[in-house]
Amino acid sequence: MNEELARLLPPPPERDVPPGRLSHHKDRLMRLIDEDRTDAASTTPPASAVGGRDGGARDARPRKPRPALWMPAAALALAGALTAGLVTTMDSGLGVRASDGETAVVLLDRIAEVAADTEVTPVRDDQFVYVKSLSAGAEAKDENSVFVPGKPHEREAWLPQKPGPVKQVALHYESGAYVPVRELLPPGSPGTPAGIDRPTYTWLASLPTDPDRLLDRLSHLTRTFEGQEKDQAVFDKIGELLGTSVMPSRTAAALYEAAARIPGVTRIENAVDPAGRHGVGIRRVDGHADWATEWIFDRDSLEYIGRRSYLTADGPMGKKGTVMDESAVLERAVVDKWRERPGS
Repeated sequence: MNEELARLLPPPPERDVPPGRLSHHKDRLMRLIDEDRTDAASTTPPASAVGGRDGGARDARPRKPRPALWMPAAALALAGALTAGLVTTMDSGLGVRASDGETAVVLLDRIAEVAADTEVTPVRDDQFVYVKSLSAGAEAKDENSVFVPGKPHEREAWLPQKPGPVKQVALHYESGAYVPVRELLPPGSPGTPAGIDRPTYTWLASLPTDPDRLLDRLSHLTRTFEGQEKDQAVFDKIGELLGTSVMPSRTAAALYEAAARIPGVTRIENAVDPAGRHGVGIRRVDGHADWATEWIFDRDSLEYIGRRSYLTADGPMGKKGTVMDESAVLERAVVDKWRERPGS
């Protein structure tokens, strides 16, 4: 009877896994198992760590980061799948929400494959990357005030690709006016060269495409806020690079592969960008800073469409769920001069 039913059912979906990625998934699985064992062993805290009004122990958590300026454009059961082929629920239509590290790794690997197969025309040093977005950033009246979410508004940005140094790192058009964006530089400075805070196509093309080497490089170049986890800072920086840059397809793929190696990344089934577009998301939560960042992807094409950051607990910066920064990419292109729009 079972054999007869097996013949009537369609064969299970299979997907060949390159040996390198298979090894990566196995390593990732072993690491997660080790982390679970460590967590289980440390469930009961030592007496010195127990605090509260009567315990007398002090809260040793670091202060939460308080960004001084929102300007992202200037400045995202494995064991069985490994043996039978990687199968995800992304296109299943079941609406199953997955939030474990394995599922996020599988999704990021699929997105990396799509990025690697995407044809990208190289950008010349004398050109500009044009990004049209729907963006919003939270603001506070003063240093001691809680942040209030801003209303999403349309913004156009022109980003020069000159290797540098340049004194104007971008030009924005929003609320009916052109706004030059300049870094705060010491007197006599020649300007800001291409780099992690001004990622040009040429600079991005110079990054290593081995995901482990790339992750090490980004970790070295990325600065953190006070109290912010280094892994979170790198995750946020990768999201900025993906959302505001044009880069070689192999570089984009390597960024997604590097993100898959960051501990704590999870997958969410229904993520929404500021434009109201629903997709699948990759999220990481900074437990020290009570801060989460999501990257949002089109469910069908796996194209990056937006990101958002928000608070995960009540605190001095605001209430849990307060959106601190969000952006939806509406259009991205390459143009030849300031203020030029695609197709004009």
